[in-house]
Amino acid sequence: MPLRPVNAEGAPKPQGSYAQAVEVTGASRWLYISGQIPVDVRGEVPSAFTEQARLAWRNLIAQLNAAGMGIENLVKVTTFLASREHALEYRSVRHEFLGALTPALTVIITGIFDESWLLEIEAVAAA
Repeated sequence: MPLRPVNAEGAPKPQGSYAQAVEVTGASRWLYISGQIPVDVRGEVPSAFTEQARLAWRNLIAQLNAAGMGIENLVKVTTFLASREHALEYRSVRHEFLGALTPALTVIITGIFDESWLLEIEAVAAA
């Protein structure tokens, strides 16, 4: 299933490893992933931001895998950060997981449901 990054001329270029838009053709399945939180299967939350971010990404990938998909199927990722101070650290962790992949991305600075969570990641995937 082809995913094509779209970055229109005359509009701002992406400020990192993402596309301004992603065109999907030939998809027969769509997966909408609820916000994945930095909680492990035992209900524990790491204290360090980097570990929380890695755990949330692993949880997101687990949902993709359960549907027979992988990170290459991601079309749109929305990340909610508890504080702007984590933005650069988050970008680095995101790159660990996405590498050269460029889905459409949005990062929102906001209050998170549980104060111990420093981020939450939701996504849309297609196959």
